[in-house]
Amino acid sequence: MNFSTALPTFVITLREGVEAALVVGIVLALLKKAKQSQLNSWVYAGVGVGIALSALVGVLLSWVTIALSAANPQYASVTEVLLEGFFCVLAIAMLSWMLIWMTKQARFMKAQVEGAVTSALKADKNAGWGVFWLILIAVLREGFETVFFLAANFQQGFMPAFGAISGLLTAIGIGVLMFKWGVKINIRQFFQVMGIFLVLIVAGLVVTALQRFDEAAAALALSDRASQSLCFYYERFTKVHSCILGPMVSNTSKILPDEQFPGIILKSLFGYRDRLYLVQAVGYVVFLVTIGGTYLRSITGGKSGKNQPGKQKSMSSSSD
Repeated sequence: MNFSTALPTFVITLREGVEAALVVGIVLALLKKAKQSQLNSWVYAGVGVGIALSALVGVLLSWVTIALSAANPQYASVTEVLLEGFFCVLAIAMLSWMLIWMTKQARFMKAQVEGAVTSALKADKNAGWGVFWLILIAVLREGFETVFFLAANFQQGFMPAFGAISGLLTAIGIGVLMFKWGVKINIRQFFQVMGIFLVLIVAGLVVTALQRFDEAAAALALSDRASQSLCFYYERFTKVHSCILGPMVSNTSKILPDEQFPGIILKSLFGYRDRLYLVQAVGYVVFLVTIGGTYLRSITGGKSGKNQPGKQKSMSSSSD
């Protein structure tokens, strides 16, 4: 078994799961404080339905991929890798947006959740539904991001799903430690470290997405003569196998092959390739400079402003 393919989804679901666990823990604590613990069942229902709907979306995405491949068996190899590339792009967009937006909103999370719960409790008879929808949306937001990441790696078998389940269970364990047993955890530092890991994982996903599109172009060129012009670089300039990625800029296959340890770990986590092409290298650098740079500025700006008057306390206070 190749456990390395479980690592990226473990990291992602751990971060996303802890984020959702914070919302759940804050809501349960507020309900207890307001002596409305009878609404706890609505919280657990929101969690359960959110996980179920996220899993259903994952099943539907897998079904769509299989159905499209079966509908055009002569292009099955093209369809599968092309859809993987498309899901990669969706995962990149969603994870990047979540990373930057949630980093900016993190210091206000507790106040926002408190406001939402207060509004729900004022609704009297509809209070349960208000709490349910608050939890459901929080779980779905994190679940969909993980599902699209899994869909982008569905050819790797069960291991990415195993990583996702392990990350989710670990996140639940952290939530129980914080809110049930009162263990103090520096949530701000946790999210910053996990955020840096996530930037590198998504940057690797950019490399993987470009690889999938290149594989799709190569497969289409082999199955359809009319499409051979897609491999413009391979056909016209070089015999190195790259259809649309340009010339090879590095070859570390003899030093650090990506199918052997530790290269396979770097490949699974950060998109490392022992053969890297120009378009992949440019895409990787551009992502790190733009999204990675924006994320680093957001966390350093948060540090410089945390002692200013009127600022909210960090999320670590939510475990009190």
